[in-house]
Amino acid sequence: MFLEPQETMPQTSVVFSSILGPSCSGQVQPSMGERGGGAGSSGDLIFQDGRLISGSLEALMEHLVPTVDYYPDRTYIFTFLLSSRVFVPPHDLLARVGQICLEQRQQLEAGSDKARLKSFSAKIVQLLKEWTEAFPYDFQDEKAMAELKAITHRVTQCDEENGTVKKAIAQMTQSLLLSLAARSQLQELREKLRSPAMDKGPILKAKPPAAQKDILGVCCDPLVLAQQLTHIELERVSSIHPEDLMQIISHMDSRDKHRCRGDLIKTYSLEAYDNWFNCLSMLVATEVCRVVKKKHRTRMLEFFIDVARECFNIGNFNSMMAIISGMNLSPVARLKKTWSKVKTAKFDVLEHHMDPSSNFCNYRTALQGATQRSQMANSSREKIVIPVFNLFVKDIYFLHKIHTNHLPNGHINFKKFWDISRQIHEFMTWTQVECPFEKDKKIQSYLLTAPIYSEEALFIASFESEGPENHMEKDSWKTLRTTLLNRA
Repeated sequence: MFLEPQETMPQTSVVFSSILGPSCSGQVQPSMGERGGGAGSSGDLIFQDGRLISGSLEALMEHLVPTVDYYPDRTYIFTFLLSSRVFVPPHDLLARVGQICLEQRQQLEAGSDKARLKSFSAKIVQLLKEWTEAFPYDFQDEKAMAELKAITHRVTQCDEENGTVKKAIAQMTQSLLLSLAARSQLQELREKLRSPAMDKGPILKAKPPAAQKDILGVCCDPLVLAQQLTHIELERVSSIHPEDLMQIISHMDSRDKHRCRGDLIKTYSLEAYDNWFNCLSMLVATEVCRVVKKKHRTRMLEFFIDVARECFNIGNFNSMMAIISGMNLSPVARLKKTWSKVKTAKFDVLEHHMDPSSNFCNYRTALQGATQRSQMANSSREKIVIPVFNLFVKDIYFLHKIHTNHLPNGHINFKKFWDISRQIHEFMTWTQVECPFEKDKKIQSYLLTAPIYSEEALFIASFESEGPENHMEKDSWKTLRTTLLNRA
């Protein structure tokens, strides 16, 4: 069952609250000027109960641009700027916005009313400010930056030297350049900190020396490790931006002829976050399989079960799922003698929460509870909600696939994009939470840089701990040994 987004959104960052207001209901506010929505249609825009549900691309673009007497609802600004990239690259949208601005400006100049012209210019700058704050990466494209400069040049022509419009543009430009520089530096840094190298393990002996440090030698407190995992999760997820998530749809829709600049480059933040999940799963499996003694393997499994439970209590569902996935990998799951010594009651509860039946209904119920806790929270700790990222992506995919982009009359199905925008807004709200736990560099360094066995090395270590029990396992073990001997 797919959970509908909450009508009342949690508090978000300054940027998102300024764009979205206290909620992201998708309602078009009345009395916003000549383009405000009511029941029925307004040109090529269709409204239902005061809510914009469809329109032509041209009409939707015109609805974005302010007039002297109208300023678009901020939920609409965010939703349209987010979803428009499915149909038109941001620099082309910006060019069309510039054309509409120029047409309106020429009409106002013909009337010789400087006050109205100045009011219109201020609203255009406000729109551009909100665009550059919410989607700064749109302006890394040289074409988009050129269009931005062209529009700002036009709207400052009526402004006096050091006027308010020129000052606002200067502040906006400075903030935009700082945002682009910060993101570029972050991406360069993370390119250097690629995922840890896969440890192939020595030939036939994947076990490390007994003196080599394991996770329990670094941190033996499940709560502390869960907190450090949450620190890593929040750091990584905070680098994901709304337009990154919209690429999920842009990439999937093969019928689109247009591709925005973001679709032509690798979205490192999405890739890195997905890779983190896989690395954590493999790290858990490595830590279990590399242990020589069964008694110590049992302790290691019970430790990770406790860590996963603490992650659940915190609201860190992504790390919890990664840990469970690691323990369910075949090299770990087949260790029956080890598992027989594990007190599995707590693990059974965790697996119940992550039961995939009924589209992860149990997990979605827990996520809804964490979301409600976050909305009423008085502390940062209670605000933490880190969903299972792969399931969140599947939900966006589900929304995309069950609703068409266009209606039979050729209109864009804007109701679909309200729904997707609400999902993305809620996710972005969660990413803005400041981690309340103190950072432990030693523990985080181990989590991020400890050697991880390849799948092949995991099976070798597993078979050395507990020999093959059936014909299939015996054949696999024989093939592995032959492969390694030939490689030697």
